[in-house]
Amino acid sequence: MKKYIKRLILYDQCPTKERPLDQAVGLLVVIFCKYLGRDGDKNTLGKKDLTELIQKELTIGLKLQDAEIAKLMDDLDWNKGKVVSFQEYVTFLGALTLIYDDDLKG
Repeated sequence: MKKYIKRLILYDQCPTKERPLDQAVGLLVVIFCKYLGRDGDKNTLGKKDLTELIQKELTIGLKLQDAEIAKLMDDLDWNKGKVVSFQEYVTFLGALTLIYDDDLKG
């Protein structure tokens, strides 16, 4: 992750402007990194990390109860390691994007 963030910083200093999708993908990575390690592991999100990320970064976060976040954590944690890896986080974002798309379609 640190290498990726360094690359983003260097890329940000590039004279050409990033495209909006580049910025969006970079922001998804930066947000994941922002919440890493609060539960101890510097490479994954624990329950406390994920809860804080959802509540602070997503509009739906404030509406979710602790039990719903615990269920989401369990669903995301494929290997049952009690943490969410970057790959599991990206899968969550993909599913969330599909939900947003369905809402836009009406």
